Amino acid sequence: MSDFDLARQQMVDCQIRPSDITDRRLLGAFETVPRHVFTPRSKLATAYADGEVATSETRRMMRPRDMSKLIQAADIQADEMVLDIACGRGYSTAILAKLAETVVGLDDDEDGQGRASDLLSECGADNAVVIAGDPKSGKADQGPYNVIFVNGAVEEVPQAWFDQLADGGRLAVVVRKGPVGKATIFTRSAAGIGEKVVFDASTSTIPGFERAATFSL
Repeated sequence: MSDFDLARQQMVDCQIRPSDITDRRLLGAFETVPRHVFTPRSKLATAYADGEVATSETRRMMRPRDMSKLIQAADIQADEMVLDIACGRGYSTAILAKLAETVVGLDDDEDGQGRASDLLSECGADNAVVIAGDPKSGKADQGPYNVIFVNGAVEEVPQAWFDQLADGGRLAVVVRKGPVGKATIFTRSAAGIGEKVVFDASTSTIPGFERAATFSL
């Protein structure tokens, strides 16, 4: 077992399992997808640490604990289609590909776009693709989606994401309106959009997803 393999298993055993992650498919995904492959060379020492890892100036891989809890809360089924928002180099896309039938990664981060396809191929994620596009707009022509997963916190949720959910579809995102983010599952039904906060998270806000400043006299 390599040092990276050992570090990955320790990440699962010490960070993810103790966070009430019981989905065996999800645990297996984190055990087999090599997080360090998606990590910049300068950050390799922290690839499996208990924290976020910057992959470019605008993108971060979520803390393993937060990412695993949010994915588990989305309850992804094997026959479902997932949109992976702000996917960066594609680590989350590779994890989601172990759970869903099809995964579409979406980002406008040039560094991630240039690497994601090769990295996904290296990991055997043949049911996943990363495409260029504005994360705020989603990708309506590929939807509707059973699950939309967001890699980071937002201060406001774009209406476009709700519009691209299938009936019964879930949007998994950390909503940040103060110092602590709220990991939230939004569910679309005939009655409208339901909302459930599942845990607190210190996830960083995705650049460009800050709430517009307001001024008052």
